[in-house]
Amino acid sequence: MIGRVVSSTAVGAAAVALTLGTTVLGGGGSKKAPEIPPRTGTSETIQLFNGKDLDGWEGYFDLWSVKDGVIVAKNTKPLKYSTYLLTKRKFSDFRLVFSAKLLEGSEMHSGVAIWGRRFDMPPRWNNPKETVTDPKAERTEYTYQGHLVMFPSGWGLYDLYRRHGAINPPPEIRNVAVKAGKQHDWNDMEILAQGNRIRLAVNGKLVLDWRDPQPELISEGPIGLQLHSLDAPQELHFKGLTLTTFPEEKMTTVK
Repeated sequence: MIGRVVSSTAVGAAAVALTLGTTVLGGGGSKKAPEIPPRTGTSETIQLFNGKDLDGWEGYFDLWSVKDGVIVAKNTKPLKYSTYLLTKRKFSDFRLVFSAKLLEGSEMHSGVAIWGRRFDMPPRWNNPKETVTDPKAERTEYTYQGHLVMFPSGWGLYDLYRRHGAINPPPEIRNVAVKAGKQHDWNDMEILAQGNRIRLAVNGKLVLDWRDPQPELISEGPIGLQLHSLDAPQELHFKGLTLTTFPEEKMTTVK
């Protein structure tokens, strides 16, 4: 699942080159991923967040709010299911530039969900053999099935309600992002999603370049900001969220 990763050390920069398109699965197997080219379409730059309110988004607004020009994700009571703030608009190929921060008091990861769909009838949190039958009552109206680019705890990738952690890079690759990232401070990030390829830059460093070996699982879908299920209170902040559709095939924030 890894394409190319660039890392640095305290004594100097060192590049780690991995064959683009080779996928290392969580179970230890490998599979050559096809190279699906970027899709074509009209390129436009969109401010997904207007800095004032959640116009253009949907989710549980008792968990998502805006304060001082920042999107705040916060739960004070146990949250049984991960929930998402979803764009009403769907996207396939895009560049997303944003910043996110996990506040002190929680070590749970968050992430940006892409290439999937709203998934309101997931398996029950306490019995995966059963499926939620009343999304409104069980607060699963804004769950997500698709790809998740995770941060900051552990970083990596996850396939929500499908392959799960089988697409996650091994620790030595995730540690590149861990070293570039900040656990309880703002992380400036860029996600470039094109064809079946996901690239991620963190604080100016390219940390992930991956192609999905199963491109049939990719679809146009909403962008989702994650508030992870957790028994304890947690709070995350998001800002920026500038998206360009059908962008040029280059990272713009890598130094």
